Amino acid sequence: MPTHYPGSPEQIKALNAYIRLTRAVESLSARLLSAEKLEGLTTSQLGVLDALHYLGPMAQKDLAGKILKSTGNLSLVIDNLEKRGLVRRERGQRDRRFVTIHLTETGRSLIERVMPRHVADITALMSALTPEEQQTLGELSKKLGLSLKPLD
Repeated sequence: MPTHYPGSPEQIKALNAYIRLTRAVESLSARLLSAEKLEGLTTSQLGVLDALHYLGPMAQKDLAGKILKSTGNLSLVIDNLEKRGLVRRERGQRDRRFVTIHLTETGRSLIERVMPRHVADITALMSALTPEEQQTLGELSKKLGLSLKPLD
């Protein structure tokens, strides 16, 4: 359903594009991000495990940047992953304030089990678009994302 806001043509076009984008993301998320499919992981937890699996251990600040979360929000995410034995924090030898997040073997096993199914589901859902349309969507999404200033 398009906007009913009585704005200028420019405003209506922007609002309608935003509404369509938001609905598409929410629809995809509802199908992809069920706790059952992700074995109880939240979207942020999945992002952390994925980043650590493919990029290796990293500082919490760097990890926050990779998954686009504030460091404060990420602390809670990491706390919960740590409680499940999926990650561990390691304090720096020289500077105890410096904390590196590591994936545990349990975490590695979980991400290696969940990620292929998740990727297969994404691939199936995105097949509603041609490969060229997927490429264009990716490019437009990147352009929009890069035009926005970071929140922090």
